[in-house]
Amino acid sequence: MRILVLGGGWFLGRRIAEQALERGWEVSTFSRGRSGRDVPGVRAIRGDRTVEEDLKRLADAGPWDAVVDTSSADFAPRRILAGARVLEPAVGRCVYVSTVNAYVGWPFEPLSEDSPLLDAPPDAGEEFGRDGSSAAYYGVQKAGSERAVVEAFGEGRALILRPGVILGPGEYVGRLPWWLRRAERGGEILAPGEPGQSIQPVDVRDVAAFALDQAAIGGAGAFNIAAPIGRETMAGFLTACVEVTGGGGELRWTPDDVLLAAGVRQWTELPLWRAAPGSWRVDASRAQAAGLTCRPLAETVADTWAWLQGGGMPVEHPRWGEHGIAPEREAAILAALER
Repeated sequence: MRILVLGGGWFLGRRIAEQALERGWEVSTFSRGRSGRDVPGVRAIRGDRTVEEDLKRLADAGPWDAVVDTSSADFAPRRILAGARVLEPAVGRCVYVSTVNAYVGWPFEPLSEDSPLLDAPPDAGEEFGRDGSSAAYYGVQKAGSERAVVEAFGEGRALILRPGVILGPGEYVGRLPWWLRRAERGGEILAPGEPGQSIQPVDVRDVAAFALDQAAIGGAGAFNIAAPIGRETMAGFLTACVEVTGGGGELRWTPDDVLLAAGVRQWTELPLWRAAPGSWRVDASRAQAAGLTCRPLAETVADTWAWLQGGGMPVEHPRWGEHGIAPEREAAILAALER
């Protein structure tokens, strides 16, 4: 099996490259080489996917049985469409990593693969959808990019993966690392919402394995990628953070309405917390029936802590700085609860 990974230097792309090599596959990666590190054993091809000549040179380096696109978060659909058209003759199929943000109903209602997607044409530019929130803009752009991949490769050769939250060693967004560092500090910890709230993060290694499995068997269509609804809870997650770090912190559970009244930013100040009812109601049973296996969240927490303790450092990314509540702000909210 010959596979091309667009990206391949960090987090999901890196895990895909590593696991493909472990399977004995021939792996090529394509990146500018400005962040992350090449996985030993890959054929690293340098270039910029916004430059047509670089894409033509990449296509000439093929063919490949599959391409996995993990690096398109900052590219408009028209860029995805142009690149896919150049690569299509040299690639058997395309695995495109999208997001649940592409659905009209996220995060306000339960979702399945049959839920409607946001409306964006496959040739949309960077400004399309920018009049909404940053999350809505991201979803619109990804929905258009999905359509771009399908237009270039056809429905039978395009596989769309829609993960929710991906955690694990190498995470660059900062959600789980922030909670681990907060648990390490100990003391009274502002714990959001209800302890029994279902959450559905998925481990980066499990996403990589599913992507490669589907590439190998010629999978097509769309799959939501998330842990089973109801299996993991916010209490289980935060308790695992406290236990693995040994900080001895005490979780102070705080209702959604109290946090909203205090102006706590959902999703970022207290990572993974969101009051909207559909945030963690993503039906991923289709992927699970097709072979997606999600390890226990406590294992992801422990392995990420071991990675951090071992000197693991994510690539620099602006989203890291968005996450986590300031200690003085957390203390003020906790003090108000006492009063």
